[in-house]
Amino acid sequence: MHLRHTAAAAVASLALLFATPCPAAAAVGEFRYTYYDDFGNRAAGMLVDPDSRVCVTLPEVADPDTTEPAFAPQNFTGSTATMFTGPDCDGDYYSLRPGGRASDRLKLRSVVFS
Repeated sequence: MHLRHTAAAAVASLALLFATPCPAAAAVGEFRYTYYDDFGNRAAGMLVDPDSRVCVTLPEVADPDTTEPAFAPQNFTGSTATMFTGPDCDGDYYSLRPGGRASDRLKLRSVVFS
């Protein structure tokens, strides 16, 4: 009888373990970019430990009708960053390896980390 209770408890524990949602993985580190603020000045933007496999539209440059795109990205995360010219990971895209930097010529509005 004791063995049956132990086995039932083990099965219940395993079921609970697999039913518990796991937190999203993160691209550990910082992703930096430059953009022009409302006054036309260069400003620095940053994402810290962004979620992996989740499209992030950069809030400062989200609206193509009213803002210039961000530029000069620096990927100080441990993941590859795929950057898109449009919001919502739309448009042309470019990849930047961990530790990589790009020039002012690379324009972006959104990014996803793998």
